[in-house]
Amino acid sequence: MWISLEKDVKLSPSLPSDKMHLNSFYLKELKTDNLLLPYREEAGLAGLLNYRLKDVHGGWDSPLSQIRGTFTGHWLSAVAHIYAQTGDKELKVRGDFVVSEIKRCQEANGGRWLFPIPEKYLLRLKEGGRFWASFYVCHKVIMGLVDMHLYAQNSNVLPMLSQVADWFVEYSQDISREQMNKIMDVEETGGIVEIWATLYSLTKDERYKTLMIRFQRPTFMEGLLQKKDVTTNMHANIQIPEVHGMAKCYEVTGEIKYREAVEEFWRQTVTERGAFATGSQTCGEVWTPPGRQISRLGETNQEHCVVYNMIRLADYLYRWTGDAIYADYIERNIYNGIFAQGFWQGRAQDSLCEYEAETGLVSYYLPLSAGSHKKWGSKTQDFWCCHCTLVQANSIYNKFYLHQKNNELRIGQYFPFTAKTEINNISVNISLEVLSGGGNMIKINDYTASEKPQSLSVKVILNCENSVNATVGFRIPWWAKGDVTYETNCKVKAENNNGFLMLTGDFSQTEITVHIPRGITLWPLADATNYNAFLDGPVLLASIVNEERQLVSTSDQPLLVPHEEKKWHDWSNQYKTIGQPINFVFKPIYDIGFDKYTVYFPMTEKSNR
Repeated sequence: MWISLEKDVKLSPSLPSDKMHLNSFYLKELKTDNLLLPYREEAGLAGLLNYRLKDVHGGWDSPLSQIRGTFTGHWLSAVAHIYAQTGDKELKVRGDFVVSEIKRCQEANGGRWLFPIPEKYLLRLKEGGRFWASFYVCHKVIMGLVDMHLYAQNSNVLPMLSQVADWFVEYSQDISREQMNKIMDVEETGGIVEIWATLYSLTKDERYKTLMIRFQRPTFMEGLLQKKDVTTNMHANIQIPEVHGMAKCYEVTGEIKYREAVEEFWRQTVTERGAFATGSQTCGEVWTPPGRQISRLGETNQEHCVVYNMIRLADYLYRWTGDAIYADYIERNIYNGIFAQGFWQGRAQDSLCEYEAETGLVSYYLPLSAGSHKKWGSKTQDFWCCHCTLVQANSIYNKFYLHQKNNELRIGQYFPFTAKTEINNISVNISLEVLSGGGNMIKINDYTASEKPQSLSVKVILNCENSVNATVGFRIPWWAKGDVTYETNCKVKAENNNGFLMLTGDFSQTEITVHIPRGITLWPLADATNYNAFLDGPVLLASIVNEERQLVSTSDQPLLVPHEEKKWHDWSNQYKTIGQPINFVFKPIYDIGFDKYTVYFPMTEKSNR
């Protein structure tokens, strides 16, 4: 299995690091008293009269919401991950304080229950009652606490969760499998199986293994193992976290049935389903039928939670197989999902419309119909599930950059970073610099270049304590427009393996520069191939028009050419149509804030005669 070197990877200045720092600022903006309100209220330690009502969170985190307090779990998780990367002491202090206050609430609740919702929500579920996603709330809170243990070294967490385990073991011991199946038919459980399995792997406490098994949904897994279509038109983000649970169970137990179910789920939802140009597969929060797309374009494509959770699922499969197709999926969904739907920053002159707002926090959906626009949530009055995954997604970019197995390293994503590791007990420092063709603006060292570079070029530097025999793999992305080439200052053996250019040699003070040809790719709708979108490498381009327009193509000229290609010392990612009755501009969908945009265009071919 390939191991992510996430704890040793540091983001260098780039679009991911910009998003992570915006995320960090936002996490600090939120008041811990408001994050803790539902926990203290449930424990009888606070009342609304002690709070200014205008400061109390609204939306899904409001005091009357049945999933209040969920966001706090995500907040803890994001705080822990960013602290691990940056050493931000303010975040560490805030995170530790929230954990200590949840511990105080647990003590006030009798020593076991530490959640922001009443115990009776779960007790009533056993009697056939219904509440909104109570297990989901518990999962997110435990997840945040576990991440504070793993990434922020909080010593309170495991003793707290040991008491929680007692509560859940007692709660579930008299529930039959049939009764649990009925409960789970109407209850969204989130990734609670994944978190029980994680705790079992950390502690080897049999109580967590018991809970891991009790909270599984066997009817779902059996359907996958029998290769039945259990996904089409089903709620995507209810299913994906449950598959995370299967994936973690495989890692913890080694039982092959779990892996087979995960791989079948991927086949059904990605391999056989087909994707929109963004890389997503959903509309209205459900899986679109395989190959059926034109009737599913609308205002509710691509829920942010689905993007984030499918990236996490791809990461499991990538670590198991080392296959580049999963890293390709992650790259495309980072650019056209995580970047496009969160922490947008703009300036007034960048917008063709007159809006006062210059930032966007989170867009629940990414609409794909003609003349769409993103609907941005507020900082304190929404707290949708996608608001929750926003803060997590923008804290874990470092998970996907660099992986290791024995003396092999694989670079999965082409964003700048530095990292350190050991190969055969020899210390190795590694850095990646993007020379051209990556990130928000394309930078290049040669400022005298007459035109925009047509490749993604990266330089990797290996500084080794002593000479070491190793292999470094560079992902050959699906969008490459020709052979990947390289230059290095040492002798290497090159071969392709699972979509990677693998370079093996004796490395010491080594530089490797890799060039990946890049260009425009047309991406048609599966069931309307005359409708096409445009991708620049992995990046979806959207036009700043509010209507569907017909495009006419000819074989002797491109449809798109660079537009305003140079801004100061940077190369732009904008394009413009040529040869059309009315020409118009495209830019990366992640650069669009409040403008209306169109992604897909009907195309006809014009004869040159």
